[in-house]
Amino acid sequence: QVQLLKSGGGLAQAGGSLRLSCAASGTFSSIGVMGWYRQAPGKQRELVAIITSGGSTNYPDSVKGRFTISRDNAKNTVYLQMNSLKPEDTAVYYCNANVNIRGVVLTSWGQGTQVTVSS
Repeated sequence: QVQLLKSGGGLAQAGGSLRLSCAASGTFSSIGVMGWYRQAPGKQRELVAIITSGGSTNYPDSVKGRFTISRDNAKNTVYLQMNSLKPEDTAVYYCNANVNIRGVVLTSWGQGTQVTVSS
């Protein structure tokens, strides 16, 4: 069983910054792609950022240049640095990870954390 334990989030003013982290724990062989998603009220969950085990990243245009995803493979942890926050970034943020357990790759999700950006 794999758990993704998140920390960070909360309230920020427009233009401010927040940092999220998410650590994987449990029994697994390796972790592949890790990512952050968000879901605003009344909207579908959307991709915020992903990072491969080798460090390659991808972002949608809505956050490119403002958000930075990184990971510490030794700590099985993924981070999301959010700068220049906008009110439209307000959402519940979720981390996920593709985890290899005995040759089977499973996608695990962490519990969401609320990010609220005030104007």
